[in-house]
Amino acid sequence: MNNIFLSAEWRNLLMANYVIDPKVLQPFVPAYTELDTFDGVHYVSLVGFLFTNTRIRGIGVPFHRTFEEVNLRFYVRYKDKGQWKRGVVFVKEIVPKRMISFVANTIYKEKYATHSMYHQWAYSEEELKVSYHWKVGKEWNFLSAIAEKEATLVAEGSAEEFITEHYWGYTQINSQATGHYEVSHPRWNIHKVKEYNIQCSVEPLYGRAFAQALQQPPQSVFLADGSAIKVMKGGKTIITSMG
Repeated sequence: MNNIFLSAEWRNLLMANYVIDPKVLQPFVPAYTELDTFDGVHYVSLVGFLFTNTRIRGIGVPFHRTFEEVNLRFYVRYKDKGQWKRGVVFVKEIVPKRMISFVANTIYKEKYATHSMYHQWAYSEEELKVSYHWKVGKEWNFLSAIAEKEATLVAEGSAEEFITEHYWGYTQINSQATGHYEVSHPRWNIHKVKEYNIQCSVEPLYGRAFAQALQQPPQSVFLADGSAIKVMKGGKTIITSMG
């Protein structure tokens, strides 16, 4: 039986990664999961990328196959039958299509919001310029970078591996239930970022609690090349204890 709900390609994932106080994240942690860290540090990531060749249950929906997304996410893990399943929790996901927000919020209990968006990519012999733009009120926000054109493998045991190698999505339903779904994709390659620029209306989008972390310089910024991905049909709840 085909368990794939959505298939697509995620391309040119620009990731700005910030150190954050875990107390800020704790109210958003889904039941039965716990915060995940790299070298004892908690991260929240602002991520912009492009969806292409998007299909729902194998069917491409006209005018909804290619679109931008910008999300703010953090990292958790869940122990299932003695094995840790590392995943992400989204604080908010921004897309330009209302139907996408409706489907994701209804089926996966995510926190999608619809804003005007556009992206720009430019290639030269040595560089790759990538930017994602989204409108908040009358102000255009953006996440942009100039990266080396050649990509390299993600180093094992690196912060880049920690941030990119999470294959589950968890959503907060209530104190006794957590939504979960699996995301399948190969390991990504990384472009080294040489310059970056970020403008984000933090408080209107994410609340005052995130302002301090996101107004500081990011700990790292890198560009992942991306790949074809598959999002599996989700489970509505996890009603088991940790262990």
